[in-house]
Amino acid sequence: MLWNRKSKSLTLAHTLSEFEDCIDITHRSYPEFSLDLVYFSHQIDQDKLHRDVISPLINTSANDISAVLQQSQFTKIKESKDLITGILAGEVAIFHGRNVFLIDIFGLQSRTVSQSETETVIIGAHDAFTEQIGTNLSLIRQRIKSSHLKTIKLSVGEVTKTDVYLLYIKNIVNMDYVNEATHRISNIEIDSLFDTHMLLQFIDDSPLSIFPQFFTSERPEAMASKLVSGRIVVFVDGSPSAFSAPTSFFEYFSSSDDYNQRWMLGTASRLLRFLALFITLSFTALYVSVTTYHYEMIPENLLLTLTESRFKVPFPPLIEALIMETTIELLREAGARLPSKIGQTIGIVGGIVIGQAAVQAGLTSNILIIAVASSAIASFVTPTFVMSASIRLLRFGLIILAGIWGNFGLAVGIAAIVIHISGLTSLGTSYLTPVAPFQPKDWKDTFIVAPFKFLKRRPTQSKSPNTIRNRMRK
Repeated sequence: MLWNRKSKSLTLAHTLSEFEDCIDITHRSYPEFSLDLVYFSHQIDQDKLHRDVISPLINTSANDISAVLQQSQFTKIKESKDLITGILAGEVAIFHGRNVFLIDIFGLQSRTVSQSETETVIIGAHDAFTEQIGTNLSLIRQRIKSSHLKTIKLSVGEVTKTDVYLLYIKNIVNMDYVNEATHRISNIEIDSLFDTHMLLQFIDDSPLSIFPQFFTSERPEAMASKLVSGRIVVFVDGSPSAFSAPTSFFEYFSSSDDYNQRWMLGTASRLLRFLALFITLSFTALYVSVTTYHYEMIPENLLLTLTESRFKVPFPPLIEALIMETTIELLREAGARLPSKIGQTIGIVGGIVIGQAAVQAGLTSNILIIAVASSAIASFVTPTFVMSASIRLLRFGLIILAGIWGNFGLAVGIAAIVIHISGLTSLGTSYLTPVAPFQPKDWKDTFIVAPFKFLKRRPTQSKSPNTIRNRMRK
């Protein structure tokens, strides 16, 4: 047992033995004051250490040190586990006589709040979450100044002991969602957790599905709006993104810009994204289907041009399309991994050079280049990266089906996608809300962006006990 009559020596010895071979642990001893400090120097604020700990303790008499340690910033520890956990979390352990205290002067350096690189907006706030959980929580608190905003702290990872924070607004959220999410997170038994997207893979309703079932974002105003709409938001310490739940398929095609501009412009942008979804899924597959089985669908004037462009191509349309789609994905991945300036150059110059060279060499037709480029551009219109990646992968499946069975295969592929989406759930709610179940009153913030005065109720999917969110005075 850690605590006994020889509390000081055994406690200090036990603590130092726990951190044996940890070259970065710091032990400072003040024998004249019967004080010992143990901490990780790279995790604390050195100025605060001298101002709030060392200076108040050593500039007082030995008899008055106990009185100083009774102040509220010092927490008395009674369990060895709490002591070790506190030191690992960036707190300073203070050993005085038989008593041990912890004080939080965490000062880990982190990057400042900056603009999101993956979720850009034209109109509105440009700040984004960081890897520091305190900063992320403050960005939410800045936008929701309410005592009803509650926080639950959980821990995941036997080794990493990563902090997970669940946020919700009392009297707006349905507590069934809070309890279900807390239950799922608490039941995770793994060694390590480093990112929000790792956590999602353990709590998905359908972990084998290609579609994301929780909405992730790096934007504080997006997560704040989810909280106000009656959803929960979860942060993982060390991750610059958060997720909200429950979510629907259609949320991935909305952006903060939709609400920061006139409603007609926001509606046009949202409808354009749904059009882009259709283009990126089916455009290349339709080319393969038509040029393989359904030449009768091509207008006569275009048929001659298409025949000439494919005259020297040695591959069937299916192989031709797969080669070009794979090349586009290689360019996309190379552009993402290289430094930003070089990546942009590779993406633009590489696409132009390879496309032009492939046409001149007779490896592909120029019409396919147009189809593949249009599909690639359309995939970038989807605001959320995880959904965009899922759609791009599905495109390959539709191309193969179209190459095997023509338009029938394309129809079968699209039907299979719709059936699969219809069976998905997010925290037990339908993934296709408000289409299935049919909730037309929610369509004014799904397919269109209605004026704010008409958005009086929270989404049906949230099942909020307080459905009214907008009371416009006439």
